[in-house]
Amino acid sequence: MDDTLDRRPDAASVWEYQDRAGRPIPDCSTVSRVSGQRHAIVTGGSRGLGRSIAALLAARGDRVSLIARDLAQLQESASSMRGHVRCAVADVTDRAELDHVVAGLVDQSGPCDVLVAAAGAAEPGYFAQLGDDVFRRQIELNYFGVLNAVRTVTPSMIERRTGSLIAVASAAALVGVFGYSAYAPSKFAVRGLMEVLRCELKPQGIHVACVFPPDMDTPGFAAENLTKPEECARISSGIKPRHPDDVARAVLRGLDRRRFMITADPQTALLARAAGILSPVLHRVIDRTVNDVSGAT
Repeated sequence: MDDTLDRRPDAASVWEYQDRAGRPIPDCSTVSRVSGQRHAIVTGGSRGLGRSIAALLAARGDRVSLIARDLAQLQESASSMRGHVRCAVADVTDRAELDHVVAGLVDQSGPCDVLVAAAGAAEPGYFAQLGDDVFRRQIELNYFGVLNAVRTVTPSMIERRTGSLIAVASAAALVGVFGYSAYAPSKFAVRGLMEVLRCELKPQGIHVACVFPPDMDTPGFAAENLTKPEECARISSGIKPRHPDDVARAVLRGLDRRRFMITADPQTALLARAAGILSPVLHRVIDRTVNDVSGAT
């Protein structure tokens, strides 16, 4: 899973590949060094919020490297973007594989200046009905996938005393919601990690941010809806999913302003700032919804 592909900004139809079998990418170091301001690595960059963030970064001149597991999806995503975009296939839960792929991207585009750890997915369900494998899979992808990416690029940032680490958590990292017993803890863990790193890395000149997106109109959200418990679906039914491009714009504003907490809508912003105070109120709302559903069945 080490295939990489490169899209040159002046030849959108040209795709070059390199893998462990030795298929080479022509030298494009001159292009990569001068075509943008920074080298941004985006995990989960082939779809959803990661794709939207990557497209905005590339459009404004940054050198962007996308990492995801599906080569065909990566190719389709990169071909839709304007600017210098390079892609690599890797599983973020495999630290050794991720280290190898990032090293190749760094060789081609320079050290990582911005990391956006956006790979993740939700598997909702009733706690008593979810298998142990679901809980492990959610932690491996949503938490260790972020941790692996952060640990891969942070040493270089510390050495250079510069860089930005952006991890995508969730509004579900702010308050527990019915049906997300496997997903929410993995995102709470991301939030905790980034809060600690903010304290540790700020003296090193490194910006650390945590994104709390609301429900978004993405392929992942559509898949999630297929297995949501009725109570969970009822709770979120009154919330219109946001377009990932809108959330991506909020992420870039937070990046430019070096903010730690990044939100894209007033409701999540309020929740993020007052989660401890509002939790009892939200719990009562959730309890009423669950009771309504239970009484109707």
